[in-house]
Amino acid sequence: YNSLLSNMSRIYSTAKVCFPNKTATCWSLDPELTNILAASRSYALLLYAWEGWHNAVGIPLKPLYQNFTALSNAAYRQDGFSDTGAYWRSWYDSPTFTEDLEHLYHQLEPLYLNLHAYVRRALHRRYGDRFINLRGPIPAHLLGDMWAQSWDKIYDMVVPFSDKPNLDVTSTMVQKGWNATHMFRVAEEFFTSLGLLPMPPEFWAESMLEKPSDGREVVCHASAWDFYNRKDFRIKQCTQVTMDQLSTVHHEMGHVQYYLQYKDQHVSLRQGANPGFHEAIGDVLALSVSTPAHLYKIGLLDHVTNDRERDINYLLKMALEKIAFLPFGYLVDQWRWGVFSGRTPPSLYNYDWWYLRTKYQGICPPVVRNETHFDAGAKFHVPNVTPYIRYFVSFVLQFQFHQALCKEAGHQGPLHQCDIYQSTQAGAKLRAMLQAGSSRPWQEVLKDMVGSDSLDAQPLLNYFQPVTQWLQEQNQQNGEVLGWPEYQWRPPMPDNYPEGIDLVSDEAEASKFVEECDQRSRVVWNEYAEANWDYSTNITKEGSKILLEKNVQMANHTVKYGTWARKFDVTNFQNATMKRMIKKLQDLERAALPVKELEEYNQILLDMETTYSVASVCHSNGTCLRLEPDLTNLMATSRNYEELLWAWKGWRDKVGRSILPYFPKYVELTNKAARLNGYEDGGDSWRSMYEMPFLEYDLEQLFQELQPLYLNLHAYVRRALYRFYGSKLINLEGPIPAHLLGNMWAQSWSNIYDLVVPFPSAPRMDATEAMIKQGWTPQRMFKEADNFFTSLGLLPVPPEFWNKSMLEKPTDGREVVCHASAWDFFNGKDFRIKQCTTVNMEDLVVAHHEMGHIQYFMQYKDLPVTFREGANPGFHEAIGDVLALSVSTPKHLHKINLLSSGDGSYEEDINFLMKMALDKIAFVPFSYLVDQWRWRVFDGSITKENYNQEWWSLRLKYQGLFPPGAGFQGDFDPGANFPIPSRGPYIRYFVSFVIQFQFHEALCQAAGHKGPLHECDIYQSQEAGKRL
Repeated sequence: YNSLLSNMSRIYSTAKVCFPNKTATCWSLDPELTNILAASRSYALLLYAWEGWHNAVGIPLKPLYQNFTALSNAAYRQDGFSDTGAYWRSWYDSPTFTEDLEHLYHQLEPLYLNLHAYVRRALHRRYGDRFINLRGPIPAHLLGDMWAQSWDKIYDMVVPFSDKPNLDVTSTMVQKGWNATHMFRVAEEFFTSLGLLPMPPEFWAESMLEKPSDGREVVCHASAWDFYNRKDFRIKQCTQVTMDQLSTVHHEMGHVQYYLQYKDQHVSLRQGANPGFHEAIGDVLALSVSTPAHLYKIGLLDHVTNDRERDINYLLKMALEKIAFLPFGYLVDQWRWGVFSGRTPPSLYNYDWWYLRTKYQGICPPVVRNETHFDAGAKFHVPNVTPYIRYFVSFVLQFQFHQALCKEAGHQGPLHQCDIYQSTQAGAKLRAMLQAGSSRPWQEVLKDMVGSDSLDAQPLLNYFQPVTQWLQEQNQQNGEVLGWPEYQWRPPMPDNYPEGIDLVSDEAEASKFVEECDQRSRVVWNEYAEANWDYSTNITKEGSKILLEKNVQMANHTVKYGTWARKFDVTNFQNATMKRMIKKLQDLERAALPVKELEEYNQILLDMETTYSVASVCHSNGTCLRLEPDLTNLMATSRNYEELLWAWKGWRDKVGRSILPYFPKYVELTNKAARLNGYEDGGDSWRSMYEMPFLEYDLEQLFQELQPLYLNLHAYVRRALYRFYGSKLINLEGPIPAHLLGNMWAQSWSNIYDLVVPFPSAPRMDATEAMIKQGWTPQRMFKEADNFFTSLGLLPVPPEFWNKSMLEKPTDGREVVCHASAWDFFNGKDFRIKQCTTVNMEDLVVAHHEMGHIQYFMQYKDLPVTFREGANPGFHEAIGDVLALSVSTPKHLHKINLLSSGDGSYEEDINFLMKMALDKIAFVPFSYLVDQWRWRVFDGSITKENYNQEWWSLRLKYQGLFPPGAGFQGDFDPGANFPIPSRGPYIRYFVSFVIQFQFHEALCQAAGHKGPLHECDIYQSQEAGKRL
């Protein structure tokens, strides 16, 4: 028997929980696990600590406890008791003891149910529907304590009036240099102020008041000791400097005071009048110690102001300790009595334990438990064979004592404000009770003390009456369910468990992180943008070197703050904005690559983009043509089949073949970066930006909806090309040669409008001629775009835009990246456009498109850097285009004096819509297929040997085009399209072409437009501007 007790105590006292797959020091119950349960708000970390402790202690204890139960029952049967439980209950010398307890519990239950419902709602706010069921029990690990017996550690989550001063004086104790010894001296002084006895010298010489630092294993559970020689009394406690432990110190010293007062009794009578008395004595002192009035007296509060809100805060904090404990204090021995009587056999130990905990406490195990577990054993008093009903009794008694002592001290006012400190009258009454020990029946001792010989819950109810009423009001307002009708509900396992348990879930800490990250991001992104701009507007080796350096700086920044962001568990953050920001920061993108591979990746991107930007196609006579404006103009205006073929093939031979050697390595590194960020491949990473689990399916459905319109346009255009080029070059039942559609990539066909115009005799709507005649310049085109936005009540571009933008191709010989782009320099004032603008109608539309990006930049400039992007990538592309839908209408062109009339006939309408279709509808399949190809490259279903073949397979399937001229093994035609060498995801354009019409329709409604949608011009509509 004694060996079993020793082994059970040893298992409990030496158990540790070790971090998964780590070599870090394992956690003891005190202080590590206790601190985690008290301070952490990470669902997963709390779960790991809870599960680890219950497994480490409970599982090895179960067989020992079975043996202990058998031996203990055998011993007490020899004393004439039916079992151990009957012996323990005999100490209370009452034939109706169990019935009296049940009656007390039912008196107190309504208060507990209201507290439970209120706390459950607060936990729901923190952890959400997934982990908290507002009609079910609370997961046992979320209440700030390993056993959910005291909930005061989660006070910060449930505090009623958070603007009132915090009543936890821990920080003041630390600030004033309190240590364990001082805490015990303060407790001693409380007792002596009542005229009671000081601690003897042996107490200070022999007690263990702190956890030893010499590596010894000790039983940290606080306890008071009587050595039965009338002078040696000690406390064993691993004391920490906290307000909670200050209460524990008074509690333990209450036991010692009891020992001191009855030390002259016969040894057999040196105990409390009943076991609950001993527990109540220290606690009754703590009821005074924790009052604001007392904390002020001992220098831990600067002032005391009693008002209702502070009272409610204080009483709720007390309720989290006292009321939350009641069902646990009641059920532990309900379970043990069942075990001792045989009503709960070993095969039901854990089942019955959780049945009682759910029935009385309304809590449930946070993970699946079965009969291999022995969760009752994870509570100190079970393996250490300390009867527990004494604590339930003591929680009732202490308020009876408190009420009687406050009356003796002459206290007037609410019971919760009473402090008996320095009242020798209260001390004299208390002394008389303590000195009696167990020499008289407890009922007599109680009657002398409180005037009644029975346990009574009314003083406790009186004490908490103000907060009881407040809780009832709150629960009624929130429509709370009192109790847990869905008692069988259990929470799911958290994601990434247990690997993610070391993540931080403190929102205050996360807030500091995002603020620091954002401040630094503005600097880093600005410097990168400046270097990128300098290189893109003047392609030199020196610029390339600087850009690569800034790329490395930006990558280091991304890695630093992304890695930091990954230390946060945002699952249960209540601030949705912060949660979203951190999740975005956790994606390191290409910066996740090892340094050498990142440098290689950046160099590849730079080399591909440079190759594209400086390429030219040369005639045999040595005359060379650049893409902008030479080849672009040739593709737009020439109608010579062979000349178009020369330009088309020459560009691909020059650019595509030069980029091909870089591309496989680019794919490999893109995929590696994606996988390091948790994605399957590069395509998966790109698609994640849309936050749509079925993106590919949704896009396919959209394309299928639009395809009939494209097929009709394709057939009509093919017939027109047939009329122009003849049957030898155009097959009316086949695809169209890709070089005949007015654009290097056949993505827009508006440049062959003259070949396909439905009604050639109707007035032309191309404003190019008028623009040239009126002397428009690129700057004038952008001024007009700026004017469009300001007419809607939106922002004008700042002076920096006009001073720093590159709106025309330089004439000083610089090599530049001509591809039109808008730039945000992340300082809230510098926004630029880079465009080799030509004075024509098409570039006027492009100017509005790019200016749309600028307007977007300006509107969200005050958001954190992480959020300075479109709602999804397609939004940014759509904003400029939605303006262009108005700009290109005859009505608008007339308003800005580029058309003589804004009223079109039916023929003019069809001509206009055909021109728009050549731009918009012709683009749909191309914008869809580019990333279809890349996604398949990334996932490996298209290999480098089949790059070009699969590219043309998709272009044939979706666009109905084929490559003119003979192919070559080294061809890489995808690389001749700017987004491929510049790594820009392209599906955004397909998305933008859909949502720009959704935006247009909504803005036209806001503007009050009546009539066909294609006639709408939102110019000068402030209402449309507000919606935008």
